[in-house]
Amino acid sequence: MSRLDAAGLTLALLSTTGCAATAASTVSSKQPQVHLASAWSLMWGDEFSGANGSRPNPKYWNTDIGNADVDGWGNKELQFYTDKLSNARLDGHGHLQIVALRNQQRLPCWNHLPCPYTSARLTTLGKVELTYGKVEARIKVPAGQGLLPAFWSLGKKEWPNGGELDIMEAVVETPNTVYGTLHGPGYSGEQGLGASKDLGAPLSGGYHTYTLIKRPNEIIWLVDGQQFHRVTAKDLRSGKTWVFEQPYYLLLNLAVGGNWPGAPLPTATFPQVMNVDYVRIWKETK
Repeated sequence: MSRLDAAGLTLALLSTTGCAATAASTVSSKQPQVHLASAWSLMWGDEFSGANGSRPNPKYWNTDIGNADVDGWGNKELQFYTDKLSNARLDGHGHLQIVALRNQQRLPCWNHLPCPYTSARLTTLGKVELTYGKVEARIKVPAGQGLLPAFWSLGKKEWPNGGELDIMEAVVETPNTVYGTLHGPGYSGEQGLGASKDLGAPLSGGYHTYTLIKRPNEIIWLVDGQQFHRVTAKDLRSGKTWVFEQPYYLLLNLAVGGNWPGAPLPTATFPQVMNVDYVRIWKETK
């Protein structure tokens, strides 16, 4: 196993799990813009440059399988995550494709019925972790009704005590809007500290960069280089614990159905594809 630890960034080579996000309460978007640093040093990245039809690099990515526990990844979701190339593959042109499909097999859902869809959920647990720095992905989300594409991060303690950082979530009911949310013990789910930004055009119309800056006692969200959310330890309600001074691993997934987007309509079209151009991590230089 090789390991790199510099300025709070940890890269390791190891295995998998995680917990999904839910819609959260939003906070005012009228937040102070802060200095985002003039220089960054690239520490890690995946450019998804493999051959057409190949798997995401197993040095970096794990694949979760199933429709977890009794409540569908915490959100009553309707997809069964697989490790099949039909659900997660490289396209040969520098992109990762996470694909949601209608399912014809008897793959069990949380509701004791066969899951009507398959998709993929990739994690870097034990392989790529960030304590402090900047993480960014360039993503083109799908436009299908009932979908929830996400780029996010989890601590390794049991949820929500380890915290959750939703860097990007999107739903077709608000097609122009990106959501970013922080979850922790006593402020998770709908009590999470969230904000959103309307880009003035559908996110699905092209690629956008979704960025998180993680500093001691401060976390900042950006889309296409523009800050739209910031939370500090001082922003927590009295009695709540800030749990974010620890390593976090990354997740990319395309959920189908669930509490927030709702189930796809019978007329919804599949396959639906979430395209990821790159994922990169930098450390901050002064």
